[in-house]
Amino acid sequence: MDERNRLMERSTLVVGATGATGRLLVQQLLSQGQHVKVVVRSAERLPNAVRHHEKLSIILASILDLTDSEMAKHVGDCHAVASCLGHTLSFRGIYGHPRRLVTEVTKRLCHAMKATQHETPRKFVLMNTAGNRNRDLDERISFSEKCVIGLVRLTLPPHSDNEKAADFLRTQIGQSDPDIEWAAVRPDTLIDAPQVSDYELHRSPTRSAIFDAGKTSRINVANFMAKLITDDETWQAWKGQMPVIYNRE
Repeated sequence: MDERNRLMERSTLVVGATGATGRLLVQQLLSQGQHVKVVVRSAERLPNAVRHHEKLSIILASILDLTDSEMAKHVGDCHAVASCLGHTLSFRGIYGHPRRLVTEVTKRLCHAMKATQHETPRKFVLMNTAGNRNRDLDERISFSEKCVIGLVRLTLPPHSDNEKAADFLRTQIGQSDPDIEWAAVRPDTLIDAPQVSDYELHRSPTRSAIFDAGKTSRINVANFMAKLITDDETWQAWKGQMPVIYNRE
C-alpha cells in the first residue's frame, strides 16, 4: 500500500469543527490517532490542546468560499468526511444567509468526494436531529406533532435545512453509491456534559421530539460519530441509516 493510501486510511475532514459538538469530535478523533483536517474561519476558536496537535491540519477558509477544485483537493486524501455544521442561535444565524448552509455544504462535499474517486467507498457522517424523520422508514408521528413540525419548518429555516441535507444523502447518494457511504446521526435535545456516558442507539425515535424530548450530550454525539468513522463494526451496523442517539437514563 502506497503512502497516500496509508494516509487516507486514517484521515478525516471535519467541517463545523469550532462548534460545540464539532470540537469534541475533533478531540475524539485525534485521541484515537486519526489525522484530522478542519476547515475553519479562525483557528483561534479551536481549543489550545487541539490547535497545536501534530495530527491536525487547519484550512483557514469559509467552507462555501472554497472552489470546487480546492474542495476536491482537501477531501482527496481523506477516507471520511464529517459535518457538525449548524446555524448560530441568533436572529442572523437563523434567518440570515446562507439559509441552506448544511445542505449546500453536504452537496458540495459529496460532489468533491465523487470527483476524487477511490477504490472503495468513503464515509460521510452528518450530524442531524431527532426532529427530522427518516422517510426511508415508517416513522409515524401524531397529527399534533405534524402540525408543530410543519410550523417549525415554515418559520425556522435551520430545521428545513437539516431535513434537506439528510434527504440529499437518502435520495441522491442512496444505498448503493460506488463512491460514498453515509450515516446521519440524530441526537435529541443537546446538552453539555464533561465526559462520555452511557447512551442508546435506535433506528427511529422512541419518543416525541416535540412533546417528550430526550436529552443527548454533545460529547456522546462526538463519541458515536468518531466510532462510525474509526470502527468498522459500528459503521457496518449503521451505514445508510439515520440512527437516533439518547443519553441512557
